[in-house]
Amino acid sequence: MTGVESPAYVPGHGLLKGRTAVVTAAAGAGIGGAVARRFLEEGARVLISDAHTRRLKDHESALAEEFGPESVAALPCDVTDEDQVRALFDAAVAAHGRLDVVVNNAGLGGTAHLADMTDDQWNRVLDVTLNGTFRCTRAALRRMRDTGGGVIVNNASVVGWRAQAGQAHYAAAKAGVMALTRCAAIEAAAYGVRVNAVSPSLAMHPHLVKVTSAELLEELTAREAFGRYAEPWEVANVIVFLASGYSSYMTGEVVSVSGQHP
Repeated sequence: MTGVESPAYVPGHGLLKGRTAVVTAAAGAGIGGAVARRFLEEGARVLISDAHTRRLKDHESALAEEFGPESVAALPCDVTDEDQVRALFDAAVAAHGRLDVVVNNAGLGGTAHLADMTDDQWNRVLDVTLNGTFRCTRAALRRMRDTGGGVIVNNASVVGWRAQAGQAHYAAAKAGVMALTRCAAIEAAAYGVRVNAVSPSLAMHPHLVKVTSAELLEELTAREAFGRYAEPWEVANVIVFLASGYSSYMTGEVVSVSGQHP
């Protein structure tokens, strides 16, 4: 099957002008990095975080050079550490007086068949991917409740819906993110806060392609209707939509960003 070429990059339209946003796991070339760039292009002020301090600093410097140092800041954060999560959200409010958008992108994968999976493998994936999203959502809600509203967008996965061998821990975590999103949305509506999620199928970037076997990449892309993987910015575009006023009546939704065959 011949893949369809990626579409042209979509320019910004000021959809998030004046908003303050926090994006987790935003260092590097993946979805988090793409979200940070797209938010800046849409006029937001962005606080990026990641557990990888050096990569985070490098990405902050690159974005600050392009968009201006007043538009972007960075703070290391391990989402499994409640003190670090609290410090991240306190920093965003301290710098700008409020918190408008949070993108919970931090997650951890891995491949292990269930019969051979250790408790440590299971717990580590769930602690980063599900518990980390819980900690950040809780921190965001506490601050947005006090400032009169906001938007939270969580990063789930189609694996939360569809079975895949070797992914029991990751699938369980992402299904949990979906359920957390729906329940949080019902509670947060009273505060004027919307909570939604995206569910990407296959989003790759050059660094990830290099460490993925050609056989696995061919197998995964063969499932996609366009015969190719998504560019991270294509997922980021949907997150921009969910963060913007264009989705003002949406909450508790999990939006599939997928071109997979049924």
